[in-house]
Amino acid sequence: GRGGEGGASPIAVVTGASSGIGLETAKVFLEAGYEVINISRSACPLSPVVNLPCDLKDMASIAHTTSTDLNRIISMGDKHRKRNICLVHNAAMFFGDTAVEMDAEKLKDALLVQTVSPSIMNRSLIPRMTPGSSIIFIGSTLSEKAVGGTLSYSTSKHAVVGLMRATTQDLFGTGIHTSLVCPGFTDTPMLRKHLGDDADSIASNNAYGRLVKPEEIAKLVLTTAHSPALNGSVLHANLGQHQT
Repeated sequence: GRGGEGGASPIAVVTGASSGIGLETAKVFLEAGYEVINISRSACPLSPVVNLPCDLKDMASIAHTTSTDLNRIISMGDKHRKRNICLVHNAAMFFGDTAVEMDAEKLKDALLVQTVSPSIMNRSLIPRMTPGSSIIFIGSTLSEKAVGGTLSYSTSKHAVVGLMRATTQDLFGTGIHTSLVCPGFTDTPMLRKHLGDDADSIASNNAYGRLVKPEEIAKLVLTTAHSPALNGSVLHANLGQHQT
């Protein structure tokens, strides 16, 4: 079954499940019968979710959280226990910057959150995963293209593509699959914080004239977690963007 050894429930580990896509992802996995663990600085408001506070910009913090707190929950008292785990790397940082006005510390933080911390978590959790487990990365439309004023974000999201593809190659024969889900403009607090009144107007750039709903992405993540045929895939979920 999906639970792994001993009939235990499957586990979804979601970074940044306190709001937006992460929160909706936690919700759909709970509804699907998973235990859900949130790893982020802020707590997930869903009461069944286990919150593990962690600064994903701090390698020591993420290494400690993953190797101690998270592994204790997964092991259920048996350090050799393996579980069916869906690891969803959702946390991200977005801020506007350009090639001529780049803040090196912010670029470093973006790469830490979106590539280094996921790699540390993968290293720790892959040995605890049964066949049928999955690692789902959340990318962006800007994982495969770029627009002005998004240097750090576009760079880090492009890096996630390489991380997913390399992980796929390294997991051959394990029965663990990986994919990258790339949302288009999604109606999240992060988007509205940075775009303000412009958030709704950018919806005119897709075929449906609206923002993607976070729950649409969450449902796709759950489907991808159950679909080994999508191993190594980059999945764009943007309602069809107008090409110029």
